[in-house]
Amino acid sequence: MRSEQRSRERLAQELYEVAICRGPFRLRSGEFTTEYFDKYLFEADPRLLLRICEELRVFVPENTDIIAGLELGGMPIATVLSQITRLPLRLVRKHAKGYGTAKIFEGGPIRGKRLIIVEDVVTSGGAVIHAVKALRGEGAIVQDVLCVLEHECGGPATLKQFGLRLHRLFSMDELRRFTKVRELFRAEENSQRNAPARGHKRRASM
Repeated sequence: MRSEQRSRERLAQELYEVAICRGPFRLRSGEFTTEYFDKYLFEADPRLLLRICEELRVFVPENTDIIAGLELGGMPIATVLSQITRLPLRLVRKHAKGYGTAKIFEGGPIRGKRLIIVEDVVTSGGAVIHAVKALRGEGAIVQDVLCVLEHECGGPATLKQFGLRLHRLFSMDELRRFTKVRELFRAEENSQRNAPARGHKRRASM
């Protein structure tokens, strides 16, 4: 269990170092933050993206039929997660395109299928709800949402009102806390490594 915790702390620190930018930045919800999680930075790193998706797979319910990635940030995560779980993939647009098939989702039928929504970051949950309404309107069964980071801006409570459970890899607070713990642990290791051996006496110079 301790090794799993250490692994989680290391992943949080790496994610924090790669994807956190200093602000101020305006979030989709309209709120401002001094720290911005730039998901495209970790999604562009194949090794880190794979590690994250391997952690996310444990949150996918056993009765899931389809992995559904939301445009834009949820799509790379959903694609890798589909490969790992061997579950079919659907790609969900923000808005139905006005030409061709005019669909809001791509990849095949969803009617009667149980989908899990994959998003990169959940703030207020508004984008997820918009997509879920459209997918349910097409006959899909949607009860679960999966994200890498939750900004703790009321998203889980809002999603719950629509019968949705949010599964997150990290909250922003956890990301900061795990990173701080890992930094302290690293500092302690360095201190012990650099400390002189106990009982060793320095020889006086002649």
